[in-house]
This record gives sequence, C-alpha cells and structure tokens, in this order.
Amino acid sequence: MKASSVIKLEQAALQSNWEFLRNYFKNVKISAVVKGNAYGHGIKTYVPMAEACGVNHFSVFNAHEAYEVYDAASPESTIMIMGSLDEGDIAWAIEHNIEFYVFTMERLAAAIKLSEKIGKKALIHIEVETGMYRTGFELGEIPELAAHLKNNADKLVFKGLCMHFAGAESIANYVRIKRQKILFKKAVKEFKTHGIEPEIKHTCCSAAAVRLPDMHYDMIRIGIMQYGFWSSPEVLIEYFNKYKVTESPLKRIISWESAVMSIKNVPPGEFIGYSQAFFSHHPMKLAIVPVGYAHGFSRSLSNTGVVIINGWRVPVVGLVNMNCLAVDVTSINDVKSGDKVTLIGTQGEYEVSVASFGERSDQLNYELLTRLPLDITREVV
Repeated sequence: MKASSVIKLEQAALQSNWEFLRNYFKNVKISAVVKGNAYGHGIKTYVPMAEACGVNHFSVFNAHEAYEVYDAASPESTIMIMGSLDEGDIAWAIEHNIEFYVFTMERLAAAIKLSEKIGKKALIHIEVETGMYRTGFELGEIPELAAHLKNNADKLVFKGLCMHFAGAESIANYVRIKRQKILFKKAVKEFKTHGIEPEIKHTCCSAAAVRLPDMHYDMIRIGIMQYGFWSSPEVLIEYFNKYKVTESPLKRIISWESAVMSIKNVPPGEFIGYSQAFFSHHPMKLAIVPVGYAHGFSRSLSNTGVVIINGWRVPVVGLVNMNCLAVDVTSINDVKSGDKVTLIGTQGEYEVSVASFGERSDQLNYELLTRLPLDITREVV
C-alpha cells in the first residue's frame, strides 16, 4: 500500500556525520540522543543506521522510546533513559540493564526497592540541579544521596553524575551557563568528599559540546548534530570563525518526498481552495500534492511555502489543507500526475532545506523534525 509521502534517510551522509563527530570530539564517548522519535527520523529506522556507523550508546527521554530502541538495537548497545519513568518502567529497566536518570528521592527509593525485589542492581545516573530548574537534586541533598548510595551498594550502580545546560546555544545565556559549570564542579567535589564517585560524568548536549570543551568529562550527549544540523546559527558561526571555514561539515540525512496527485486548471477570477486565501488573476495550472498539515506540512505555509517539482521551485497557493496542498505549476509545461515532489531536500539545482522550511513556518529545526508524524514511511537510501 503506497503512502502519500516518504521520508528518506541517507546512510552515507550519516556515516560522514559520525566520522566528523568522532574526529571533532576526540577522546570522549558519544551518546546518540534519539528522543523525539530520533528527532523525527524514526527510532526503529535510525538506530540500526547509527549502529552501522559504530554507535553503541543511545539516550532517550522516556520508557516508550527505550522500548523502541531496545527492539531495534543490538544487545551490545547501551540505552539510557533521561526522563519519564513509572515503577513498572523502572522494573523493566533494571531487568534489561537499561540505565536511567534519578533526580528525586522517590525514584531513588523505587530503584532500591525494585532492585531488591528483582535481585539485580539498578544502573543509575544522578542528575544534579545547577540552574536549569527542570529536574535534578539540589547540592544540599548530596550528603543524603551519598549515604543512600553507600548503604545500597548491593542494589545500585552509580553509573553517572550528570546535568543539563540551560541554553548553551546562545551567548545571551553566558552568565547562567558559567554559574552552572561552577555548581556542577561543586557537586563533583561534594560527592568525592563523601567518599563516593560515579563511573562517568556527563554534562554536554550538542551546543555545549561545541562551546564548552572543558565540560566534556567522560561522555557527551549528541542530538541534533548527528542528523546534520547545528544547534543554532550562533554555534555554526562560532565553528566557522574558529576553523576559518565557510561550509558546514555536517550533512542533512533526511529528505521528504511525495508525488503529484492530480492536475487542476483554474480560470481567471476564481478563489482557490478553502476561503478567500488566494485569487486567480490569470489562467493557472495547479498540481495537487497529497500532503497537508496532518502530515507535518504546517498550515502557516499557506501562500508562503515552496516545493520542488521537475527541478523547479514552485509556490504553495491557497490554504494548506489537512491532507493536501496546491502549488502553482503554470510556468512548467510537462507536469503530470505521479511526478516527484520534494518537500524537504534537493532536486536538480534547487533545495528546500529544513532550516528554510522551518523559518517559513516559524518553527525551530527541532520542532519541525519531531512533528513529522510517526506513520510516514522512513526509508534508508
């Protein structure tokens, strides 16, 4: 059964990205962050691709994502849950050697209780609060934490000590980030003072990994960069300036394609589609594409979006519907049903980048990618 669009993932581009990341971030372990359905790329499709590039550590937000990675990954790969878990999920994680963050005393108590019940140690990462104010233990709780870890060494493995930076992609957060660095170093020292240390320490996402090399410690958590994007224009410009280059070494691995569903000729003096969003001032030829806002093509792209057909960039006209959109192909003579439509990607001399697509719909790269519906087919090319 043919879907109305397909998302394609390029293995060679991913290999290139991982070669760059390992060369750029030398002597530090890299965890591939695959939360948000692998940033819209599809966990079950992406994880084997990443493993083929030598990746063996995956970070997710919740247990559901961990289940998906567990199904797709090899037994040798490590899975780390950074966020949401209930007691049943914790039990499953312990049974299957899944590592997970602990940032409340309640979760710590549950890990201890379930570890004892199952007869297997829980692999935990203690997250400390340094100024993100989302999750994490306050520094004043470390003495109690250290006592629990010591007293339950038969039930807990202190795999990691971690934190998350609150906006390392922007220089506007410089003072806040500097304070976070200081507080994390205090947390490291405090645990050491109480005679207990983690196996590893990790603090950096993609932006922080680029901007804060002094905070790499033992592992960095790379999300957006592995997929071929920079965290922000600021981070990219900083890279350009530091290395005196003008082209990004990262390659987008995703493209999004559909096909012309039908051709419609419109006489002058008619409104096109719903409402009065577009008026034909002259005879027009439209290509109808079976993709709409239900598929992640934002309604805000009405009358502003572009796609590529037969090597030509053509504009969206009228309102984007739930399941289809219309584009103006009046100036292209040979358009017909079945012709390829590039929604994101390159065709001929033209490109619709994720950044340009996102800017036209007022979305971040992260937002646009993770909103691509789960049921769109993902293919490896």
